[in-house]
Amino acid sequence: MKILITTDLYTVTTNGVVTSVRNLYDELVADGHDVRILTLSGNNNSRREGHVYYIRSISLDAVYPDVRMPTSYRHKLIKELILWKPDVIHSQCEFFTFQYASRISKCTGAPIVHTYHTLYEQYFTYLVPVKSLSKRAVSTFSKYRLKKVSQVIAPTHKVENVLRDYGLSNPIQVIPSGINLERYKNRITPEERMKKRRRLGISDSQTVMLNLGRLGTEKNIDELIRMFAKATEGRQDLVFLIVGDGPARAHLEELAAELELQERVIFTGMVDPAEVQNYYQLGDFFASASTSETQGLTYIEAAANGLPLLCREDPCLQEVLIGGVNGYTYSDEESFLKYFYAICENPRWRAIAGEHSRSIAMSFDKHTFGDSVEALYDAVVK
Repeated sequence: MKILITTDLYTVTTNGVVTSVRNLYDELVADGHDVRILTLSGNNNSRREGHVYYIRSISLDAVYPDVRMPTSYRHKLIKELILWKPDVIHSQCEFFTFQYASRISKCTGAPIVHTYHTLYEQYFTYLVPVKSLSKRAVSTFSKYRLKKVSQVIAPTHKVENVLRDYGLSNPIQVIPSGINLERYKNRITPEERMKKRRRLGISDSQTVMLNLGRLGTEKNIDELIRMFAKATEGRQDLVFLIVGDGPARAHLEELAAELELQERVIFTGMVDPAEVQNYYQLGDFFASASTSETQGLTYIEAAANGLPLLCREDPCLQEVLIGGVNGYTYSDEESFLKYFYAICENPRWRAIAGEHSRSIAMSFDKHTFGDSVEALYDAVVK
């Protein structure tokens, strides 16, 4: 089968969309399909590199960091893909490359499958500060954009419910994005773990709360820093390790300094993607305050690395976090502090919960993900 994947994002290494696209590509190619990816270039030059077609674009950092817009919707590379005649087009983003997907579909008759990765309401508040107006704008945009899509994929039931609330009438199938579990089976030795932690200024006796991912305002990491400050008053045995980079980093560093936490809130900045699993293993438990996730691949990655989870309540956690088994969800400062202390002061429970996390993560293997999407393609094409 000839499969074209269109995505605005492909080179951002810590983005969940990119992870999903790369894993899907690997699985489809392994099953013998002819797969090509259409995305935006990081500059004003278009090119083809193997299976990837890059269309020239300009930066829209003034609107939101890492967003780019194509400078042309008619290009010889698009014509090349039209002549290639894909059997199915799988769109991953609703904005710019969706235009290409629509045009290629119209010219070839290939049906469009679309994965709805992002809940935009919290992002739209950057432009429209009134929440009700943001929801209305996103709802109207989503219905208009996806009206000719043959099949929508939702990573979780949370996304499915949101799309139905928007009024979408398209067929929707829930298929969780998978991760490469083999990658996270590699364990660093206790000695190496100790050395890596010491290089970051973490002593052997300190317990580490970890957050890993893109540092965006919508991730709500400032809430974690404030509650960590409250939980650790007068204590030096606890550290908050923040792995990653993003537009909110400067604000978060200023907040940590304001709360006099410079020694116990550690920012690593961007890390080598090949080292990500090692950084997960430097933590004793994973924490998140985000409610903007559609699935939260970092939750699954943390679980695959054997970490208990402490996360703000959110429907996307239903299949990932079992309360009291591999972690806890909190709803306010009081419940955060309660579970924070329970996790920090019980290393035996952390070890047992970590094993439960690994077991739960097994159901998100990328092979299962690839097989499910492939079966959906077959059904849509037929």
